[in-house]
Amino acid sequence: MISTADKNKGNILLRAFKEGDDRAFSKIYDMYVSPLFNYGLCLSQDRELVKDCIQDVFTKFYTKRNAKIDNVGSYLFISLRNKLLDEFRRASYSNEDTLDKVAFRIGDTDIEGQMLDTEKSNNNHLQVAKLMSSLTPRQREVITLYYLEERKYDEICERMNLNYHSVRNLVHRSMLKLRAAAV
Repeated sequence: MISTADKNKGNILLRAFKEGDDRAFSKIYDMYVSPLFNYGLCLSQDRELVKDCIQDVFTKFYTKRNAKIDNVGSYLFISLRNKLLDEFRRASYSNEDTLDKVAFRIGDTDIEGQMLDTEKSNNNHLQVAKLMSSLTPRQREVITLYYLEERKYDEICERMNLNYHSVRNLVHRSMLKLRAAAV
């Protein structure tokens, strides 16, 4: 999946590419070729067809350097989907069943929804990291052990060399501090 930072980087590279920087095109290619290939395999099991379509998409992208493209990732994914559909149509003029199966399969693959879910997850991770940075090192350690590693209080006592009540108090105070920082 492409992260928000990569999307921003992709759009910065797109501007550089439109200004004539061919290295930016190469970086865009490197950034998107694997996600495009994985997406293409969701639509078709024919690996060679997917590779050929990706090549065609990047060739068209290169030749239409000055086209109005706002988001390079969306453009590339949509172009690949459309190219694969064109290839399916071309290969099966007489066989409408195949085209119906492909259209059904594409409907099941919601790449935009997946990208939004990933972006939301990344934002949640950043928020948790920010909140955790407000804790002392001992508080971070106890929260990590108790909530992330799901250790029991007794195990935490041994690991941190504290008594049972101290660990419980440390967890409690850490949670209070996290709640206060989250507001």
